[in-house]
Amino acid sequence: MTEIRVRLTIDDPVPGVRYSLQKDDMPFEPVTAAEAPLSFDVPITLHDDGRITGPFVRREGKERRFVYLRIGTSAGDHASEWSRRAKIDVHDIPRDLLDRARAGAVLEVGLPGRGKDGSPACATVRPVRAWRPVG
Repeated sequence: MTEIRVRLTIDDPVPGVRYSLQKDDMPFEPVTAAEAPLSFDVPITLHDDGRITGPFVRREGKERRFVYLRIGTSAGDHASEWSRRAKIDVHDIPRDLLDRARAGAVLEVGLPGRGKDGSPACATVRPVRAWRPVG
């Protein structure tokens, strides 16, 4: 069992909107976005049998594992006009990258911050930049 770090980077968050990770169905360390990209480092546990777990990892079915980003009221900003969550898949990170993470690399993925209408991206969010090792 090894703890690794993944970095979720929202390339173009909506300025003034609060974002946070979800831990235990609650917002965790919320941050209000500015014009710059916004990153969250997430600890994930890789088990020897291939399972992915951790306090931020959620599961859906037998295979799917993901991390939630909370947005607006979901991130604790009760004055926000948005109440959303974005689902970021982690079960499909390539094995060779997971091996690099076991050796100490942080894995980063680039995410869109806005939907087609300009509001915060939500639901299952697909990367705009694939997983890659950094640092």
